[in-house]
Amino acid sequence: MAAKRTQGRRAQASGKQNVIRCGLIGCGGRFGMARLHAQYITAAPGLETVALCDIDPRALAMGHEVLPDLETYSSVATMLRKSNLDMVTIITPHNTHAQLVAQCARAGKHVVVEKPMCITVAEADRMIQAAADNKVMLSVFHNRRWDGDFMTLRDIIGRGLIGDVFHIEAYMGSYAHPGTWWRSNKRISGGAMYDWGAHYLDWLLNLVPAQMESVTGYFHKLVWRDVTNEDQVRAIIRFRNGAVAELQISHIAAVGKDRWRILGTKGGIRDGRREKHFLVATDVAGLRAEMEVPYQEQNWEAYYRSIADHLLRGKELAVKPEEARRVIAILEAAEKSAQTGKAVKPKYA
Repeated sequence: MAAKRTQGRRAQASGKQNVIRCGLIGCGGRFGMARLHAQYITAAPGLETVALCDIDPRALAMGHEVLPDLETYSSVATMLRKSNLDMVTIITPHNTHAQLVAQCARAGKHVVVEKPMCITVAEADRMIQAAADNKVMLSVFHNRRWDGDFMTLRDIIGRGLIGDVFHIEAYMGSYAHPGTWWRSNKRISGGAMYDWGAHYLDWLLNLVPAQMESVTGYFHKLVWRDVTNEDQVRAIIRFRNGAVAELQISHIAAVGKDRWRILGTKGGIRDGRREKHFLVATDVAGLRAEMEVPYQEQNWEAYYRSIADHLLRGKELAVKPEEARRVIAILEAAEKSAQTGKAVKPKYA
């Protein structure tokens, strides 16, 4: 409630009732990510994008060309001081998230931060504490909860078609050089599991809503020596209810496999991604039945609508920072396990 009252005072000070004025920190490649966020912010009733900050003048020029009404800044401190903002979205490399979230929270701004939330659990703790201390909202842009295929998975499982889930395999891979930009730099990115892996782990935690017992990690560095991220990473998660989930992300997989394979006590799910449907085996009155279930429509706009609903209408926050912190806890535990050869219980199980 404190965060809601703070927002209300700022909206009145800006001269607009029930409008959240948003600033973007970071442009992403060729303004692509900032444009995406601005698009979804604009689509949410009660939100508007008014400012953009980046240290690269070329990126600012590109942003101003696409969205000419934006205020532009080359300094975060200046934007926070001069622009009459209510909320800031952070679209910068992973190792900058913790410091920027704390800076924005201290300035009294609500914060949305790109995934992954950060690199370490200690950073996540500081971010959550900074938001609490300054009575502002903090959320992580796990927009892919509204991917069509994931929403379909949740619906299939929620209908009880495969019974209780006890085994999940999730995979993403190819045999290809990972690229030489910052996302392949372990110091900046956190490692090979931190980019897409953050989405997959958030999905897994939503498919198996149980406490975790342990994480076992297997990391390989065998081929691509000119980048510092791992070539292949694998995490196996044991849940307290007996379920097991496995995530594998690889740049050295010459032979691939399905993106999803899920087993339940009554059936199972296999990905038919090329045809945009799932193959579902289930039990109907004691008879084995198989069906194709098409993907739902993607709905990424729902993320910022949920932010507006939370700040303006008091609804529950859809993506809570504590949920995103559990993802970081798995990432951290997987690396520790790979280093020690032992299973590790994540801090926020």
